[in-house]
Amino acid sequence: MRTVIGYTVESIGYVVGAQGVVSFASQTFFGAEWGWLPKLVDLPPTAYLGIIALGLVLVAGGVKTRKAAQHQEPA
Repeated sequence: MRTVIGYTVESIGYVVGAQGVVSFASQTFFGAEWGWLPKLVDLPPTAYLGIIALGLVLVAGGVKTRKAAQHQEPA
């Protein structure tokens, strides 16, 4: 079960991080709103850097959980 949770958290992290990158880049460099995140919340461009960091934390946590579950399997 932990392996499934690790993959799920990691996958969510990739999506959150990618949306943060797209939203930050679109507002900072193009003055437009791309992606679905700006449709949900109205944040300044620097707040999307925090969302990118959240995505990275979720990816790292998912990888750590998945690798911990692989090391605990009986031989």
